[in-house]
Amino acid sequence: MQFAVLMGFVLAALAPLMQRWFADRTSLVLALFPALIAAWLFSQAPTIINDGPLLMEWQWVPSLGISLTFMLDGLSLLFGLLISVIGACVLVYAGSYLKGHPDIARFHIALMAFMVSMLGLVLADGLITLFIFWELTSVTSYLLIGFNHTDMQARKSARQGLFVTFAGGLALMAGLILLGIASDQWSLTDISAMETDLREHALYTPMLICLLLGAFTKSAQFPFHFWLPNAMAAPTPVSAYLHSATMVKAGIYLMARLQPELGGTALWISILSVVGAITLLLGAFLALHHTNIKKLLAYSTIMALGTLTMLLGIGTEYAMTAFVTFLLAHSLYKGALFMVAGILDHETGTKDVTAMGGLRSLMPMTATIALIAALSLAGVPPLLGFIGKELKFEAVLGAGDFQGLLIVFAFVSAIMTIAVAAIVALRPFYGKRHETPKTPHEAPFGMLMGPALLSVGSLVFGLAPAMFGVDALLTSAASAVAGQPSEVALSLWYGVNAALIMSVVSLGLGFLLFKYWDCVRGKLTLLAPVMRYGPEAGYEGLLNGLVRFAEWQTRVLQNGYMRNYILVMLVVLITLLGNSILVRHSPLLAFELDVRFHEAIVVGTMVMGALYATITRSRLGAVVSVGIMGFSIALVFILFSAPDLGITQLLVETLTVILLVLVLFRLPRFSHLSTSLERIRDGSVAAMMGILIFLLIMTAWSINQFESISTYMVENSAPLAFGRNIVNVILVDYRALDTLGEMFVLALAAIGVIAMLKLRHEPESAKPTNDSGNTDSREPYDG
Repeated sequence: MQFAVLMGFVLAALAPLMQRWFADRTSLVLALFPALIAAWLFSQAPTIINDGPLLMEWQWVPSLGISLTFMLDGLSLLFGLLISVIGACVLVYAGSYLKGHPDIARFHIALMAFMVSMLGLVLADGLITLFIFWELTSVTSYLLIGFNHTDMQARKSARQGLFVTFAGGLALMAGLILLGIASDQWSLTDISAMETDLREHALYTPMLICLLLGAFTKSAQFPFHFWLPNAMAAPTPVSAYLHSATMVKAGIYLMARLQPELGGTALWISILSVVGAITLLLGAFLALHHTNIKKLLAYSTIMALGTLTMLLGIGTEYAMTAFVTFLLAHSLYKGALFMVAGILDHETGTKDVTAMGGLRSLMPMTATIALIAALSLAGVPPLLGFIGKELKFEAVLGAGDFQGLLIVFAFVSAIMTIAVAAIVALRPFYGKRHETPKTPHEAPFGMLMGPALLSVGSLVFGLAPAMFGVDALLTSAASAVAGQPSEVALSLWYGVNAALIMSVVSLGLGFLLFKYWDCVRGKLTLLAPVMRYGPEAGYEGLLNGLVRFAEWQTRVLQNGYMRNYILVMLVVLITLLGNSILVRHSPLLAFELDVRFHEAIVVGTMVMGALYATITRSRLGAVVSVGIMGFSIALVFILFSAPDLGITQLLVETLTVILLVLVLFRLPRFSHLSTSLERIRDGSVAAMMGILIFLLIMTAWSINQFESISTYMVENSAPLAFGRNIVNVILVDYRALDTLGEMFVLALAAIGVIAMLKLRHEPESAKPTNDSGNTDSREPYDG
């Protein structure tokens, strides 16, 4: 599996080359990769179901104990099959949908990387590995959502999705670190095998909040749901894959994976149950506002994600069975419906369902596929979606906490979801024929194969789940989520019970809502002023606030004046280091002065040069004063037996003086750019900086944590390095790389000096002209 995931990234990198080789068949060739992964996963299914998880460890850096470990159990097997099977369908579909697109190679790069990132996420056993793949899904989804980069809305939606999920990613990183600290383990397998209960740990609450923030942002839970419908700016193959098997399911997977170790507490139950219930009702309600078929499906995805979160919050064995069943059913019908939406857009030129109608005779295959998938979305027998809805109602009826709230929210959202399913399946294909921007016709086989396979899967798995091993697969997945053996036995008939009554009543009310949808949608426009103040408005306000803050700090701190930059840096340095020195170290200021007369003369010359450079109005005088100070420093080095430093200082100082003299007469005249108060401020900062350097020197002088290394140098210079000049041995042997770096610095400085000496001002008349005789003033491309 490690090889397969890493090979996926290699294939992504080779996509442009494969586009040259295979042209329009590239998508079909790339689809072989997820198909082979799906075949391998199917081959491992009996082992996983009968014998338990499979741990695949690949030694990465054995000397450091670092390995790339993947764990395949029932849950990761279910997710891996969905990712690979639907990924193959999406690639085949994309080959026809984007046929002839000039950037299809770039699309293949991002989609393949996205696929293997999600696959690596659900297989990862290490916490750090999981986080790396988690962030890779965010980066690759950003590239896919913003694929149409010339579209302003696509770029904005991509940034929004990236900002929201990356913010959650930071919270997730903190949560995973806290989880590793609390468990003293960095492997999911080791954490699940612990005897201690993490729920009793002092870090449980902050750890859980951070982990759930990461999961909620990724899986579009309230109040972070707004980015997902906006992500519909992506091409339809991306939307189909993102909503059915990847990205948004990552947060659901994380919560399901951690449920055995962290679930079951009052905090877990209350947060997941309430947030999930609010999300599912909000998603179903907001779907009724829209006529864009992709937006309708996107909000119904939010409803499904809220349902899955709510079921994890309920946490009963029935809820775990409902969770894995609903997860599989949703992935199948949602992938098919999004591909149908792409077909309608591709063949009619519009996404507005109210602008479509009567397409059944022109697109019979598409209409049949849409009807089957929508019936599964609505929960109509004998589709798998019906079984999932029945189990969902049974789970909320058996919930302990918030039972009344969950029942009402689940029932009302089911009514709205049925209306959405009817809108998607009936409005475009039945009724009066409407004129569309393009003359519609049946889609090519490549676009029909994927949705047909997924919709038939919904039907077959609903009719005979045991025959195709669905029961066994879901039993293994439910056991992994529950943390204990579970039994899943799917059936279309559980007898006449409360769940069946709720299902039948919701079907009738949902169809009635569909009949009056146009009227209801018109009434819902009255809520538009209120809905403008939702979470997305808060997001926009936060971004605008950041922009205003950036403008302010740029105006104040980054205003183009070098002296302000230096002033800010020095004040920060003085504050931080000064506080550390005075509070933590308290240097000893008792010392004996052993200064000879010639040394005092050199130091005095240095001080006089520095003072004169600050007060003189003559540029040449300032340059000479700085030079005197630099040469005095070189003399100090020589007096204290550091000839190498002295020579370096002399060279640098000579070059500096020469450079300053060369540019001296090209500079503007001195101007009064500061007031007296500003000069007093600058002088005070300079004085405090001098005091700080003095305190640093005294602190280093008074703290002796280690034995001086000079003794080692003296004793080993001749035996080890065969040199009696200790300074040369240090530079050439012990600090060879450092000396090499200094040589490069000097060489670069010399090149810079030569370039400046050869620089000549080019007169305006000498500039090259273009064919029309105009001056060629090319500007850099800013796209």
